[in-house]
Amino acid sequence: MISSTNNSRVKKIAEYAKKAKARREDGVFLIEGIRMLREVPIDQLREVYATSHFLSNLSADDNNIIEEIRSDDGVSFEEVSDDVMRKMADTQTPQGVIAVVKQKKWDLQDILIGKESDSNSENSVASPLILILENIQDPGNLGNMFRTGEGAGVTGIIMSSDMADVYNPKVVRSTMGAIFRVPFIYVESVPDIVKELNDKHGVISYAAHLRGKKNYDQIDYHGATAFIIGNEGNGLTKETADAATDYVLIPMLGKVESMNAATSAAILTFEAARQRRQ
Repeated sequence: MISSTNNSRVKKIAEYAKKAKARREDGVFLIEGIRMLREVPIDQLREVYATSHFLSNLSADDNNIIEEIRSDDGVSFEEVSDDVMRKMADTQTPQGVIAVVKQKKWDLQDILIGKESDSNSENSVASPLILILENIQDPGNLGNMFRTGEGAGVTGIIMSSDMADVYNPKVVRSTMGAIFRVPFIYVESVPDIVKELNDKHGVISYAAHLRGKKNYDQIDYHGATAFIIGNEGNGLTKETADAATDYVLIPMLGKVESMNAATSAAILTFEAARQRRQ
């Protein structure tokens, strides 16, 4: 058992929780809690740390998960004291288990075909449905976009390089496991990727914008589609908005001028999902 908060591994885990640079350099990120541990593919697990109290209060199913992890030669498993768990955790009230997970690398092709797609699969995606995010800064918003995006059937998410870190512990928790299943990439130039998607892959892009002439539910999204969502406070840059095929408007009553970024993404992607179900 690790009982010292000065242990080198404990200090490293605490660094992963706080610093994007440390996560990026080592190609890992953290998950906390049994719910996230159930979601992570075991081939991405690197290290697991759990308290005695956590291990003594597992359900039968969760105990089976722990035993599978313990028996895997590729995963390091350590019991730790409650003080050590508090030192490593990002949350105020730790859930008793923390894991170090390998970051997975995706590419544009993964986003275009969808996570389950192949030529022989019944889950193959007929038309891509993509979220393109520019300068989203709120971790909760970003995590929710992954979660609702998966629910709406998006094939992937493209993000600008100035975004919040997708491996921030708050983002990871908010995804509720979608981070393991929804392909995503960062790009240096959103306007360039929007143009590439249109010119090379036939993806029609719609910028969520107050200058839209058509309401979001007046457009056909059966074909290859991308929705572009901008920064919470400033919206899309002019360059990105101009690169889109068209603007789309989410009409609102009352005196509010704009919609929450994550809510906008949910409205648009679920409208596409509704149409595709029909």
